[in-house]
Amino acid sequence: MHKPKLIELNRIYDHRGNLSVVEQFKEIPFEIQRVYWLYDVPGGESRGGHAHKDLFQFIVAANGSFHVNLTDGNDVYSFFLNHPYMGVLVPPGYWRTLDDFSSGAVCLVLASNYFEEEDYIREYDEFLDYKKTSNKRLTDGD
Repeated sequence: MHKPKLIELNRIYDHRGNLSVVEQFKEIPFEIQRVYWLYDVPGGESRGGHAHKDLFQFIVAANGSFHVNLTDGNDVYSFFLNHPYMGVLVPPGYWRTLDDFSSGAVCLVLASNYFEEEDYIREYDEFLDYKKTSNKRLTDGD
């Protein structure tokens, strides 16, 4: 199983403004099928609050800052994103929340699949049940 990880992107320094690049199968281990961004998140609000069964995501603070909090039901990971050249790789099977958005923050997400509602797990108890079932399948050899 893949684990979440912080990835620092290459930075091209230029006096006119810096540049960072993400290419599929280079900096991130998946083909990019969808790109979306969150913005104008009111102070104190949280986004996310769900997990994916098959979707990989790469999350970047394109502007401002926020926390990416992840759990697989056992281990907990927390990443503070505040640079546009840093991102978090989120594999499938992790409950995700995004918290503590700064004023003007923009959360950019690169996703491995198109939107599919059936890939979402939106209730935490259902997520824990899913993890128990999927872990049992792995240990039983299915």
